[in-house]
Amino acid sequence: MTRITVVKRKGVREPLNIEKIRKVINWAAEGLDVNTLKLEAKLKLHFFDGITTRQIHEAVINTALQLTTPEEPDWRILAGRLFIFNLYKEVSIRRGTSKLAYVGGGEEYLKVVKNLVSMGLYTPEILEAYSEDEIKEAGDYLKLKYDFLYDYAGANLLAKRYLCIYEDFPIELPQEMYMTIALMLAKNEPKEKRLEIAKKFYDMIAGKKLSLATPILINLRRPGGNLSSCFITAMDDNLDSIMYTANQVAQISKRAGGVGVNLSRIRAQGSWIKKVFGASGGIVPWAKILNDVAVAVNQEGKRAGAVTIALDVWHLDIFDFLELKTENGDLRRKAFDIFPQVVIPDLFMERVKYDQDWLLVDPYEVEKKFGFKLYELWGEEFEKAYMQVENESEKLKLKKRVRAKELLKEILKTQVATGLPYIFFKDTANRLNPLKHDGYIGNGNLCMESFSNFRPSKGFKTYLKDGKIVNEISEPGLVHTCNLLSINLANIEDDRELEDAVRTAVRILDNTIELTSPPILESKLHNDRYRTIGIGTLGLADYLAKREIPYGRQSLNVIDKLYEKIAFFGIDESANLAAERGAFPAFEGSEWSRGILIGKDAEFFLKESSLKDKWLELIEKVKKNGLRNGQLFAIAPNTSSGLLQGATPGVLPPFSRFYIDKNQKQAVPICPPYIKERFWFYRESKFMDQKEVIDVIATIQKWVDSGISMELLFNLNLGIRAKDIYETVMYAWEKGIKTIYYVRTIQKDSQQAISKKEECVACAN
Repeated sequence: MTRITVVKRKGVREPLNIEKIRKVINWAAEGLDVNTLKLEAKLKLHFFDGITTRQIHEAVINTALQLTTPEEPDWRILAGRLFIFNLYKEVSIRRGTSKLAYVGGGEEYLKVVKNLVSMGLYTPEILEAYSEDEIKEAGDYLKLKYDFLYDYAGANLLAKRYLCIYEDFPIELPQEMYMTIALMLAKNEPKEKRLEIAKKFYDMIAGKKLSLATPILINLRRPGGNLSSCFITAMDDNLDSIMYTANQVAQISKRAGGVGVNLSRIRAQGSWIKKVFGASGGIVPWAKILNDVAVAVNQEGKRAGAVTIALDVWHLDIFDFLELKTENGDLRRKAFDIFPQVVIPDLFMERVKYDQDWLLVDPYEVEKKFGFKLYELWGEEFEKAYMQVENESEKLKLKKRVRAKELLKEILKTQVATGLPYIFFKDTANRLNPLKHDGYIGNGNLCMESFSNFRPSKGFKTYLKDGKIVNEISEPGLVHTCNLLSINLANIEDDRELEDAVRTAVRILDNTIELTSPPILESKLHNDRYRTIGIGTLGLADYLAKREIPYGRQSLNVIDKLYEKIAFFGIDESANLAAERGAFPAFEGSEWSRGILIGKDAEFFLKESSLKDKWLELIEKVKKNGLRNGQLFAIAPNTSSGLLQGATPGVLPPFSRFYIDKNQKQAVPICPPYIKERFWFYRESKFMDQKEVIDVIATIQKWVDSGISMELLFNLNLGIRAKDIYETVMYAWEKGIKTIYYVRTIQKDSQQAISKKEECVACAN
């Protein structure tokens, strides 16, 4: 060993000093259940003459990752701490200081803020909003301990995706990022208490009680950032609107938003154009344009844009729609980079249940001959209009009669092959829409958890004026817009912490509506009218395992009470904000204003709730104060933020208790936070009856005014047949599920899931 020399970062050689390495390892191991001698013994195999300090550091991290098992999971945390320690060194080099950069107090933080503002990485607003003394005080509050909550996967993701980058490496430290975000979130709070509010925001976010969505984490401290995650728009059936919608998608994608587009107004293939029958190419050409826009206009350089396109199940082009992502057929009619969703009314599901026929029609012809805009209707109004069209179908030239069950089977067959389309149960979503007095919900967003009223812009015209092209919107529509945040249930200890987290979440998200720079006009109009926010959760499986409760039917009572409390605290805080700041403009006439909270009236709370007196008081409070936000709850998939937070994603059980995520450089172990102590209380989704998962989601859905990202996983090694998948989807509809996100399958003799889901960067958290 004495003959081995190490090349330092500045190129100087010196003898290998095992004691230095041991000191760093022992520092990283503090408080963890690991035997550092095991690590040292394996490390010796990696040393060679001329090894660099960076290579030593990587060897220590990779050896720790290799030692990680369900019985010894703390090695991954040790690796995370070493990664953070290396981050301190690298940031120090880029700041041109020999002093190790970490939480350095108020003076150092002020210096960092000024420097990053001058580099254009931070918005100047922070220096305009706060005095230097306030920024110093905030800097003195930074807590190094929060850096050591990350395992390797979380620390690596934090550095690569969220920290400010200069010359391909972070120039910012995690606690500086979190405090700057907290200060920006609180900047419009009353001046006399905003610093204390910022500190509270900081503790909640940096301490992993709350997980902000990616646009907030990335954009809030930067100039002119969009903070919203989810958008939904619609194409009207004319060329101006179609091209305008494509531009909307481009603008949203450019600003890192995930977007949904409703295509149900578009006339079918073979329909009339300017009275010429057969001239229309249907929805496929426009789907392809949206596909190419999503690829061409990427999400701030991080990955291709993410767009879901929705079509009602009665549309004559539905079979072409289902073929968009399959491998068979004409490649010129494919859109492989887009995410289809099918919009399904109750009437269709009833026809499936009783094995009856279903009529496919052209929306253009139906509107011309019957006056019905089927795409705008739901519930009884839709059933009445659709059945009239069906009964008088001899008036229609374009139509196709199919068995409803066969069409559903085609949908399910496509899901098994590609994981898609998503399913949106339109009547269920609209029955529980608190804003139904002001519009309707046409489909879901990219991750199927956030949706509200939206409509296309009318009267859009492009013309020349004084030699310039003018784009005019005489009647702008509304584009559904939502800002997201999730409560990390893995780190919630009791009801007091839960209440504090939920109330803080409401205030944070309401503040972001004032702070965001919407990518398009119709998004701002939606924000101004509804002030929609989306509080979600992740780590539900951890919350249960920590309390020795297996995920599934055994946990329904606990889950019911948990999400009822979340709903109560959230609505109550929004009512408090309404008293302080005013109700959302469309409050009057909404379900909220009539004493109906998440589809439930006073009678329900009297009979069904353990918090009945509190709910009755809250109903009166909402009537008196109004509500600050038109919708409050939306549970995203949280796949990436699960890694960042060190928790199980969303509200689903983990796919596996322990697995290795392999990439070109290394193999990273992934496991839940309480795997060692509560191994058997973590049930794996791949071995569960998916109807049990649906029972859990249906229980949560009782207390969620928007949606929940629920994917289904079918393990064909368990003897799953097509009939079982069909019955599971029928069961989801009967249980009142609003949406089905991805459908994944595990093929026989395999433990790998195909149809791997991909999230937009916006919905990552």
